[in-house]
Amino acid sequence: MMFVPWWAVLSSACAPFLLVGGWSIAAELHGPGYDPVTETISVMAAYGASGRWVLTGVLFVLGLCHLVTAWGLRPAALAGRAALACGGVAVIGMGLSPVPESGGSEVHGWVAAVGFALMALWPVLASDRDGAAPWGLRPALSLAVCLLMGLGAAWFLIELHRQGGAAGVAERVLTTAQTAWPFVVVASCRGRAALRTDELDERDGRGGRGGTGGPDGTDEAGERDAMDDTYRTDWP
Repeated sequence: MMFVPWWAVLSSACAPFLLVGGWSIAAELHGPGYDPVTETISVMAAYGASGRWVLTGVLFVLGLCHLVTAWGLRPAALAGRAALACGGVAVIGMGLSPVPESGGSEVHGWVAAVGFALMALWPVLASDRDGAAPWGLRPALSLAVCLLMGLGAAWFLIELHRQGGAAGVAERVLTTAQTAWPFVVVASCRGRAALRTDELDERDGRGGRGGTGGPDGTDEAGERDAMDDTYRTDWP
């Protein structure tokens, strides 16, 4: 079993707090003229916006967090990790392609669309059909999360094109979910690894560390030693 290192836990845990904290501070700097219900987060990062530098910096760090998490999410399928990493690059791209003070930006729109799509698809691409996979990587749950994020994106698009719609609320719900889900998956992987360690400890206690194989033909002692080595490497 592959393990998730501590730095991936840290990056995934920090991501949602960075996002929510960033848009909250940017909204305060923007002033009372900003309506978080109807206006998108991108408005606060537009050229000339008072809180642009805050939100641009937050998006850059948030994208790096996704890149780090993707690198450390070893139990996930490679396609899902790549999608998460590319989603992180798209988040950075959104910060580097702000919208103008009035009107929209085609570049920003395309980068945002790609980012939303990648962050919605990566859970199902990262899923593991192995029955012993962490619950956060199981196909049924991953597909359900992917579909819910797709519905969230559709809701956001509807509100965005509706006069007086709640585009700001829809975007915040969607982006918070997409930013928090990597930590949920990471936590499930860490929990599964800890459970496996306990199982091996229990077997060691019954049969001794000298056993050469379990009922499934695996080398339990070798697996236990490998897990110990991994934790010694990952944790200071």
